[in-house]
Amino acid sequence: MTTFESSLPLGKATVYKSEYDPHLLCPVPRTLKREEIGIGDELPFSGFDLWNAYELSWLTPRGKPVVAMGEFRVPCESEHLIESKSFKLYLNSLNQTRFNDFEQVRRVLVEDLSRAAGANVDVRLMECEGLAGGIATLPGRCIDNLDIEVSGYRLDPSLLEGAANPEKVVEETLHSHLLKSNCLITSQPDWGSVLIRYKGHQIAPEPLLRYIISFRQHNEFHEQCVERIFVDLMCSCRPEKLTVYARYTRRGGLDINPFRSNFEEEVENLRLARQ
Repeated sequence: MTTFESSLPLGKATVYKSEYDPHLLCPVPRTLKREEIGIGDELPFSGFDLWNAYELSWLTPRGKPVVAMGEFRVPCESEHLIESKSFKLYLNSLNQTRFNDFEQVRRVLVEDLSRAAGANVDVRLMECEGLAGGIATLPGRCIDNLDIEVSGYRLDPSLLEGAANPEKVVEETLHSHLLKSNCLITSQPDWGSVLIRYKGHQIAPEPLLRYIISFRQHNEFHEQCVERIFVDLMCSCRPEKLTVYARYTRRGGLDINPFRSNFEEEVENLRLARQ
């Protein structure tokens, strides 16, 4: 563990503050892992980290609690990602703090999160009453039912070598619910589903699924795993267009859903059954 990683609140006894404290937010430089996978100053993708907060609350000026849901989009071009436990602690610090209305809370969140990320963070707050939308499914073909033998559970990008068929060009969307990685600091399991949409030489689903499964004992943050998948697919399969979008299950009232693409600018904020 690096000196920087040891300074994060993950895996440590925590005092949960219920009064507003923006200093609880811990930014993590994106360059720490991007350098490791060969990403330089010019990013090979665009996108954002899409966070959903289900345990968001504060007080009215008269002291009455308000509950809401929040959607946050942190651009991948930002200097920092926001460490998840610090984000939860920060949101908890609103619980006993009085605000005039939803808009004041939104402005405070925008200011604090944008300062931590080093870029403008988009914030949307929603009242619980009247929220529409049900459980969704990922588009495209699920590859989880393939009858394959698996023997490796350590990250292995070589599994993608030769996976692309140079004789066949396709546009397709594939997804898997077998993505599991572990927290970079605590090694707690992170469970997710991943969508891969591409145009290019057809990628054989069997090696792709083995590669996804190889993250099973890999320690990395959600955002870093998605960027690694993007880079590994580009290096081994060289698609003309590529999107990688993961939906992780929530922890502490937050789910993290990184989206990276070299041709799409937007993605639907789906809510899967496991979320």
